[in-house]
Amino acid sequence: MHALKLARSSFYYHAQSNNAAESYQDEKQLIEKIYHDHKGRYGYRRIHLELRKYDVRLNHKTVQRLMGLLGLKSTVRPKRYRSYKGETGKTAPNVLKRDFSATKPD
Repeated sequence: MHALKLARSSFYYHAQSNNAAESYQDEKQLIEKIYHDHKGRYGYRRIHLELRKYDVRLNHKTVQRLMGLLGLKSTVRPKRYRSYKGETGKTAPNVLKRDFSATKPD
């Protein structure tokens, strides 16, 4: 049985991809912390702005990608139903005193 041959470029491609999995570990933890602190309501845009407060400079696309890897999606807060309209307007005074009632058909 002979050994499996692997192209040099393929070997280094896979060797490099193993190291990439370990990158952004601190940032991932911080993103998860911010996400859970705000009860899952923050999306990648607001988390990106929160990271700046911690002096972490990441591109918003990177934050979006990391959130996708972590499986974090923001939830929309349900809006409360408010039926009360209050005073909607004022009725104009009947200055012309016109009568629109019909005395007979047509």
